[in-house]
Amino acid sequence: MSEDLFEGVKGEDAGDPSVAYGDSTTGNTPRTSLFDKLYIVLISLHGLIRGENMELGRDSDTGGQVKYVVELAKALSSCPGVYRVDLLTRQILAPNFDRGYGELDELLASTSFKNFRCERGENSGAHIIRIPFGPKDKHLAKENIWPFIQEFVDGALGHIVRMSKTIGEETGSVCPVWPTVIHGHYASAGVAAALLSGALNVPMLFTGHFLGKDKLEELLKQGRQTREQINVTYKIMRRIEAEELSLDASEIIIASTRQEIEEQWNLYDGFEVMLARKLRALVKRGANCYGRYMPRMVIIPPGVEFGQLIHDFDMYGDEDNQSPALDPSIWFEIMRFFTNPRKPMILAIARPYSEKNIATLVKAFGECHPLRELANLTLIMGNREAISKMNKISAAVLTSVLTLIDEYDLYGQVAYPKLHKHSEVPDIYRLAARTKGAFVNVAYFEQFGVTLIEAAMHGLPVIATKNGAPVEIYQVLENGLLVDPHDQHAIADALYKMLSEKQFWSRCRENGLKNIHQFSWPEHCKNYLSRISSLGPRHPAFACKEDHKVPVKCRKHISIIAVDSVNKEDLIQIIRNSVEATRTGTMSGSTGFVLSTSLTIAELQSVIVRTGMLPTDFDAFICNSGSDIYYPLQSSDVPSNSRVTFALDHNYRSHIEYRWGGEGLRKYLVKWASSVVERRGRTEKQVIFEDSEHSSTYCLAFRVVNPNHLPPLKELQKLMRIQSLRCHALYNHGATRLSVIPMHASRSQALRYLSIRWGIELPNAVVIVGETGDSDYEELFGGLHKTVILKGGFNTPANRIHTVRRYPLQDVVALDSSNIIGIEGFSTGDIRSAMQQQLGIPTQ
Repeated sequence: MSEDLFEGVKGEDAGDPSVAYGDSTTGNTPRTSLFDKLYIVLISLHGLIRGENMELGRDSDTGGQVKYVVELAKALSSCPGVYRVDLLTRQILAPNFDRGYGELDELLASTSFKNFRCERGENSGAHIIRIPFGPKDKHLAKENIWPFIQEFVDGALGHIVRMSKTIGEETGSVCPVWPTVIHGHYASAGVAAALLSGALNVPMLFTGHFLGKDKLEELLKQGRQTREQINVTYKIMRRIEAEELSLDASEIIIASTRQEIEEQWNLYDGFEVMLARKLRALVKRGANCYGRYMPRMVIIPPGVEFGQLIHDFDMYGDEDNQSPALDPSIWFEIMRFFTNPRKPMILAIARPYSEKNIATLVKAFGECHPLRELANLTLIMGNREAISKMNKISAAVLTSVLTLIDEYDLYGQVAYPKLHKHSEVPDIYRLAARTKGAFVNVAYFEQFGVTLIEAAMHGLPVIATKNGAPVEIYQVLENGLLVDPHDQHAIADALYKMLSEKQFWSRCRENGLKNIHQFSWPEHCKNYLSRISSLGPRHPAFACKEDHKVPVKCRKHISIIAVDSVNKEDLIQIIRNSVEATRTGTMSGSTGFVLSTSLTIAELQSVIVRTGMLPTDFDAFICNSGSDIYYPLQSSDVPSNSRVTFALDHNYRSHIEYRWGGEGLRKYLVKWASSVVERRGRTEKQVIFEDSEHSSTYCLAFRVVNPNHLPPLKELQKLMRIQSLRCHALYNHGATRLSVIPMHASRSQALRYLSIRWGIELPNAVVIVGETGDSDYEELFGGLHKTVILKGGFNTPANRIHTVRRYPLQDVVALDSSNIIGIEGFSTGDIRSAMQQQLGIPTQ
């Protein structure tokens, strides 16, 4: 297969970076004629996000990413053809937080770009949309958001569907204006974007900001924590899996630098530079890639808002004629720390996090007496009321910095103000420039470093880490020096050279101001929109004339029976009891039933016959682990199993076919299955065989003879990602069957599809599951729907083969959620009681 794949790929094509990454920052001007009322959705779930007076540095989650996504939303909304930009985040109603974080919709003031005009309507512009999810009275750190992501997805789905219809009506469109792209920022938002992209069949973009594998390697190098401790603290394995999923689902990955692609993304199973180049070469030629797909890597550095660029001093930073009475108040807050405030100021702006390496900077300053005599040091380390109220990690870093200040007796030479406003940050840069100082960033690794761009914009030369994006920023700006962040002597030497050699300082300053325009928001948006214009159109494929006879459309409540942890006899009884438990609601027509299973439609029909019920007692059937949806149609007025046909939902298939490998994937899996053997001495016996009887167009089934010799599912997923095969594998039927389905297909996603197409309110849906189940059962727990777990010895014991996670179940499921209830057994009375408690369905 590999030989077929790479046949005819020559060296020059395979080695061309543009083949792997697309164009970098020198993209063409977007073809605005193709843009017509674009609706763009951005997602950033953590941190404190608001349009004005951002509390950057208040906590470890509110930093550069928060500022970036807000400014990106503003900038994009000001571009021609862009009608609306929604930045989706979490609603925060916790005490001690500004009420603004609880507003569901905040209109952002758009950035004014020259010659950018667009017709505006009531719902146009940039908006922060806050979706309620998770505990209402708590502010969640990014490490604690994971169990609630599906709840966010359901809430966001409702907003997007409503807004798409509203924009369509407002702009005179015949159909809803669906999002052009859904863009996830950071790993948690990547999972959310992938699920929304699949539910709506629209393209996904992803920006990692700071990747988990790189963070894990850096933390391991520091040697302070074991891998297990790191995982407990940072949920790092969940984060890495989320980034792998984002690679699977994204059409475009936006990176800040080439280094991010070649050294960070290249660590992941789902991306490999050389394979990406070869696949891109084949795509350009229109050749068959045999089911293999790779996201397009595009380099677009973050933009900077130039509205705050300082024009009131010349190229030499002279502002001596300015009246002291007009000096910003933040200047006095900083100057009061210094014995001699006229010295050049070394400025560092970084949250008190260990990877920012602030302690090494203080050591470098404290141990270099010539540098101490020459300059002052200012440390802007976020905002704090008291160290005792900070989180443990930030408090430890700040305490170590203050201890070093005391140890080196740096009083009068180091400023570390407790509070500053986001609007005062430009004034802090100006103060450093006025003293002919320098900006320093010596983080162990810097993903991009917007502060470096901001410093250059305000005329400050920079001393920056040589690890990460600053290398490529320096290649553009040539406005400073790069240093090894682990070498405090190199840091001190670079700072002394910059501040003592005035001609060198002036040259660095001039270079930065001359070249800074390359990092503007208009430049960023131009490149961003040109990439969007290259994507093929994808949108929900609902039929224009929907079948109004489908009963699910008229239901007030929906009960989804998705128990896959029991034998067929128990399943038959559970189906009977579940329907009987809501008989009153069913008779009134307000409650509908859906069977959701890994069975084929033929197997499911056999089960229904044995229940003594009719297929038309159910509204829909989710089959083959969520890769097919069927609706029962009665061909006669006389109820009879023989007179019922099953209508396949072809629109759903068009939703899930994205990146489906088809025949190429099947051939690969058949070869893989032949290699999985049971060994007894010298004898080898194949244990996995193709199962064409239970396969369908979008479900490749394999029969398992001996489950004890199966590889863990996470290993199979890893193998397919390494081969750039984008699909969803799961074990079912007690691990006696392996099913491989499209990556956007699943039983939980099928439920979301039904909710969109037929207008089902997810809070009015209840999913009945077992205590264990197929390897996808955990996906059925989260979301706005209710979940009833049937507990008891009738459940199949959990099998090691089902393990698909590299992380604990509680990292992805909020088992203590009020939406989840467990009952012992599956009697009609117990199910009725749970239904009444969860759904409020009237019963007798």
